[in-house]
Amino acid sequence: MLDNIDSIEVIGLIAACLTTYAFLPQVYKTWKTKDVSGFSLPTFSLFFIGIVFWLVYGVLKDSLSMILANTITLVSSFTLLVFIYKFRKR
Repeated sequence: MLDNIDSIEVIGLIAACLTTYAFLPQVYKTWKTKDVSGFSLPTFSLFFIGIVFWLVYGVLKDSLSMILANTITLVSSFTLLVFIYKFRKR
């Protein structure tokens, strides 16, 4: 995989870093404030499932950028799903 890095994959890696990094402050803020009122569980669940499919697609395409970005986003979004379940007002 690492021997296949070309200029297109470098663009993908930059995009992966930017979009993944942009998502992490939301996870941190939600953890600190425990405020999940702005999240829709059904919508975020669909987002999570979409990330799973993007990760599978990245693996099948042997795309390092897609694998890295979607693995990190999968973990982050799973964490947010746990927060939504744990912190939501019943």
